[in-house]
Amino acid sequence: MSQADSGSTHADAATLRKVTTAAVAGTMIEWFDFAIYGFMAPIIAITFFPEGNPVAGLLQTFAIFAVAFALRPLGGAYFGMMGDRIGRKKVLALTVLLMSIATAAIGFLPGYQTIGIWAPILLMLARCLQGFSAGGEYAGAVTYVIEHAPDDRRSRYSSWMPSATFASFALAALISYLLTVGLSAEAMNSWGWRVPFLLAAPLGLVALYIRSKLDESPIFQEVLDSKEAEHSPLAATIREQWVPMVRLGAYISLTALSFYIFSTYMTTFLRTVVGMEAHLVLLSNVLALGFAAVLAPFLGVACDRIGRRRTMIASALLLGALALPAYLLAGSGTLGSALSAQVMLALGAVTANVVTAVLLCEMFPTRVRYTASAITYNVSYAIFGGTAPFVATWLIVATDNRIAPAIYITVVAAVAFAVALLTPETAGRPFHAAEGEEDDLPLDTPAMARA
Repeated sequence: MSQADSGSTHADAATLRKVTTAAVAGTMIEWFDFAIYGFMAPIIAITFFPEGNPVAGLLQTFAIFAVAFALRPLGGAYFGMMGDRIGRKKVLALTVLLMSIATAAIGFLPGYQTIGIWAPILLMLARCLQGFSAGGEYAGAVTYVIEHAPDDRRSRYSSWMPSATFASFALAALISYLLTVGLSAEAMNSWGWRVPFLLAAPLGLVALYIRSKLDESPIFQEVLDSKEAEHSPLAATIREQWVPMVRLGAYISLTALSFYIFSTYMTTFLRTVVGMEAHLVLLSNVLALGFAAVLAPFLGVACDRIGRRRTMIASALLLGALALPAYLLAGSGTLGSALSAQVMLALGAVTANVVTAVLLCEMFPTRVRYTASAITYNVSYAIFGGTAPFVATWLIVATDNRIAPAIYITVVAAVAFAVALLTPETAGRPFHAAEGEEDDLPLDTPAMARA
């Protein structure tokens, strides 16, 4: 089949812009809801846990942060199978609705001094619902966008999804910064921290409206229309796709770790370990995350030009080489050093996130793409992303070494580098809606031969 033939299912330019805009808007709102927990972690620790050891409270807060990620693979499997059965757009509307409900609920929860042990229990349940919803969000949104995109520009369009994710974290950091500088410490600890959680309700309604107006992706619609194409059950999907799932999951370990060390844990490190003032930390984080959001689309274009494998290798080299200098620089405790350190981490983290977004779709056939990619993505994020703040905090306490998180990143980057060398190139590989056509083309077939 020619490239032109395979492109017949792609959307026109106007539809592609509409689809990308809607996916970006929904993802920003979804991940803003998920991100705000990390920025409010120090206050959540003293609100939902008994007074005493502040480090223990912070560890407990990050433990609940990690529990939410344990639910993400379950959400990925559930929403992935649903998305491969009834369509992408319906599931994406449902995930953003559930996320908004869970996030708003956190804003209403009473603290430990009011209801005792029920405070952290209810907090954990709300975070679990957040995690379950998030499991179906990112892989589904990326899949939806890429299934509309031309074969030679898939990374260009999919890179807007990691851009939206970084932008959502920047927005969460910005609101946290404005509340921190605008309110007294007493007001912030009493009620100010609840404001961004309560914003989830109106934002969720906006995202739900946007996504309800979308049409199904053209490639998946052909699968739905095909009488011969049937969605594989979960066990069959894992049995048939376990090799690319394991390979991609091993690489995503670096994507997950670098994202949450950069976007979430660094603010805690600068505040609790380095001792910087909260408003300076949040300001540096807003600027660094904004830089990451702007950088992602440019790296998406580069990824289409140089290929997936080279981009994977570049991300591993950047993180492996820059993690240690970044943490040493962050230890200086100034706004400039904090911002510079985060920008250094952002270079590798954004590169890893951009190539991961497009690989989630290119590694799997259309009929099981949502299921396989959601499980792969969320298992890796549960193991390495959700635990990143907890492990980083624990490593510093256990080793009495403030650069221990940088060593952790470097080790994982070395593993990801080895995986990248073994990963087949998938750039330019056409998607075919008809059952079995993708599987006739080995992943290591040269891109020109696939056209």
